[in-house]
Amino acid sequence: MGGGIKVHGVPISTATMRVLATLYEKGLDFELVPVDMKAGAHKQEPLISLNPFGQIPALLDGDLTLFESRAITEYIADEYNNKGEKLLCQSCKKLKAITKVWLQVEGQQFDPIASKLAFERVFKGMLGMTTDPAAVEDLEAKLVKVLDIYEARLSKSPFLAGDCFTLADLHHLPIIYYLMGTDSKKLFESRPKVSEWIKKITARPSWVKVLNLQKQ
Repeated sequence: MGGGIKVHGVPISTATMRVLATLYEKGLDFELVPVDMKAGAHKQEPLISLNPFGQIPALLDGDLTLFESRAITEYIADEYNNKGEKLLCQSCKKLKAITKVWLQVEGQQFDPIASKLAFERVFKGMLGMTTDPAAVEDLEAKLVKVLDIYEARLSKSPFLAGDCFTLADLHHLPIIYYLMGTDSKKLFESRPKVSEWIKKITARPSWVKVLNLQKQ
């Protein structure tokens, strides 16, 4: 495929951050095309043709157009398997299957709670809205149950799928990053294995590069 990789998005968007981290892990060159969310550019051309749901990010790789961040990261991991970090272990079907289990756990068990908590704790403030303490309390109580399962899993291996960093770990980075800047960080820090895991994954050079993009 020719034409290079383009990502339409913004580096404060959790979904865009997920894709950017994957591209950096693979050491791929790409162009980040900013989307003016305040002006509603995500609901207008050209983005609406790239993602009919009017959301970010969208990825162009030559003549291929993709949306939905988790689908994009899996495509990158598969298509560019021989570059950079493996992320999806193609050579071991068992490890790949376990990785996919934890990809589903992130999408189905962790994110629905954690993203709502981040909305209350972080994004409401950005939007000039007021945090709902009752919602925070309810969401934290639910997240604790999920994190207890993570603590048990991470007591058996340093990363979610086993001994190596995979997409399953990477997908957690954006929401964890935002929650670690709030009082909800206590939920993660009070669980030794979860806390150790977070220190490892947030220290990755690829993630540091994503955060540096926010400062530009």
